[in-house]
Amino acid sequence: MKVAVVAASLLPLAANVANAIYIPTDPEMLAQLSRLENGNRIPVPAVPVAQAPVDTPVAPKMPLAPFATSEHAKKNLVEDSYIIIFNDNVDEALISQHLVWLGDAHAEAVSALHKRDSQHPFLMAEGEEALATGGLKHVYNIPTGLKGYAGRFLPETIEAIRTHSSIVKYVEHDSRVFASEFATEKDAPWGLARISHKRPLSLSTFNKYLYDDDGGEGVTSYVIDTGTNIDHVDFGGRASWGKTIPSGDSDSDGNGHGTHCSGTIAGEKYGVAKKASIVAVKVLRSNGSGTMSDVLKGVEWAASAHIAAVKANKKGFKGSTANMSLGGGKSPSLDLAVNAAVKAGIHFAVAAGNDNADACNYSPAAAADAVTVGASDISDVRAYFSNYGKCVDIFGPGVNIQSTYIGSKYAVATLSGTSMASPHVAGILSYFLSLQPASDSEYAVAGAVTPAQLKKNLISYSTSGILEDIPADTPNKLIFNGAGGNITDFWSHGAAAAAAASSDAEQSFRISEELKHISEDVGGFLDGIRERLLKGVNY
Repeated sequence: MKVAVVAASLLPLAANVANAIYIPTDPEMLAQLSRLENGNRIPVPAVPVAQAPVDTPVAPKMPLAPFATSEHAKKNLVEDSYIIIFNDNVDEALISQHLVWLGDAHAEAVSALHKRDSQHPFLMAEGEEALATGGLKHVYNIPTGLKGYAGRFLPETIEAIRTHSSIVKYVEHDSRVFASEFATEKDAPWGLARISHKRPLSLSTFNKYLYDDDGGEGVTSYVIDTGTNIDHVDFGGRASWGKTIPSGDSDSDGNGHGTHCSGTIAGEKYGVAKKASIVAVKVLRSNGSGTMSDVLKGVEWAASAHIAAVKANKKGFKGSTANMSLGGGKSPSLDLAVNAAVKAGIHFAVAAGNDNADACNYSPAAAADAVTVGASDISDVRAYFSNYGKCVDIFGPGVNIQSTYIGSKYAVATLSGTSMASPHVAGILSYFLSLQPASDSEYAVAGAVTPAQLKKNLISYSTSGILEDIPADTPNKLIFNGAGGNITDFWSHGAAAAAAASSDAEQSFRISEELKHISEDVGGFLDGIRERLLKGVNY
């Protein structure tokens, strides 16, 4: 029969269609179809198709890649902007395929939106460049732990990206970050003196900085901030422009925040490590704010520059440090980027934040491998604005700190904030890194000292238990540079040696000061006698 031939030809098709839409095949139903040849009617199944017996397994759906945006960051979201992080084991070929797919998916979503509403705000803000790049803004690749990208995408594109959970680790909504500055108008340059004395400052020590004048030599410090006034006289030609990340922004510091931090790290007058070199990495605009995605790109650029410097093996190169005196809500992507940069060999200092809150809720303060820095004042009290908690590693001077500024090559300003405390630590990391033992020393480590080793020594060598208003879960540690003495002990014996080194150095300093006062007193006495003799006055 004609009907029988047609029905028989439909059997494989029916099975294929059933499998294609994940409907299980029912042997009894197929048997009934085959009996069409005998003119039998096909009965309606007593059970709905969705409940048919399962003979062929249904392919499981992949779970969606999660969103990883913190509650704190949600206060400062950048509309339609996202950061996508890949799983650790994803290779370059898969990433390339994904980005090709992304370009097509983005173009399709934008085209559909244009047909629905050609005046939609997304289209009004979407420039030709963004359309040409498939929505992409940045692609990230720090070999030691960060692969991903950022861009501006429609919600349907983001949902499609999330279905690629076999390679996508998570999606994070891009957010705004801000310089961690707390402005003040007072003028009291005391911070350098404080980090070179174990005891609280006094009238004779508050403006005396004790240091090794070779500190910082051979070290490059990347200041990831608003830029740096590289022509300032205090840098003595040791500052250079590295990279401007925000699109369309100038290679200059229009804010001053980055210049101030740079001066504290390596200024000739205001700096901790006076011979270090500064490289400006601009991630924040002139208003002191920027996006998390731009900050990630700045961290990646610094890590790549450091890796290139290590490979170049230039004579005299001692290593790299970085300072990031900025912050926003908790961002796993930024923490991941900072930790990856540290694993690449950069010694990283980050500000704890200025909200008098738990630093673990902020990024990059929560980055475990960096040195997270809280702020203290001249009286050795935690600054009232400084964040705290177990994510803080150490404290540094952060109230009324004078340093370099913008406006001229001689400009200075006095600012307060954990932004000012962090570069003290970046400076001291640069200082110790440059003074690490020679390779033939008994205290030398294999190769250059690692960030983990230096961080451990820095904390061990610090002044302990001296700060007030420190919560129970917060380390009571204030940075110390060794008081300009022999810091061989820094590399070998830790805290006990630091106390001894400080005691010796400060005792020498006090003796020197006492001799100076005696000399002044004797000089004054002799001048008095001379004056009386000239006037003919007898004793």
